[in-house]
Amino acid sequence: MPRVRSTDLRRRGRVAALQCLFASDFGGVGRDSSLSWLAEEDRLPVRVLEFAEEILQGVTDHRLDLDNLIQRYAPTWPVSQMSPLDRNALRIALFELLHSPGTPPKTAVNEAVDLAKEFGSESSARFVNGVLGSVMAEMESVGLASV
Repeated sequence: MPRVRSTDLRRRGRVAALQCLFASDFGGVGRDSSLSWLAEEDRLPVRVLEFAEEILQGVTDHRLDLDNLIQRYAPTWPVSQMSPLDRNALRIALFELLHSPGTPPKTAVNEAVDLAKEFGSESSARFVNGVLGSVMAEMESVGLASV
C-alpha cells in the first residue's frame, strides 16, 4: 500500500473545509452536515476530517476578526461581495497564519493560492495572493501581533 504523506492529508483537509465553508456561505447548509456528507461521499480518512474540522471550527470562532482583516487588506472589495471561494480561501489561510502555529506561513499562503487556482475564477489566485502577500509583508515588518 502506498504511503500517504501528511501534507497530502492536510491539503485534502483544506479542500474539505473550503467545500463546507462554500456550501455554508452559498446555500446555508450547515458546516457539520456538509462535512458528514463529504466524509461519506469521498471516504475521507480520519486525519483529513480532523484537520478539516479544526479549520472549520477556527474559521467559525474567528470569522469576524478574519473578515475584518480581509476588509483591511482588500478595502475596495466588501467581504460580503467577494466570491465565496475567494473569501473562504482567505479565511482559511488567515486562520492558519494567525492561529495555527504548526502551519508555516508560506505554506498557508501557497495552499490558499492553490485552492484559488483549482476552484476559483481566472483572477482568484492573483487576488488571494495579493491580499495574503500584503498581510505577510506587514507581519514581517511590524510583527504578527499588530496584524
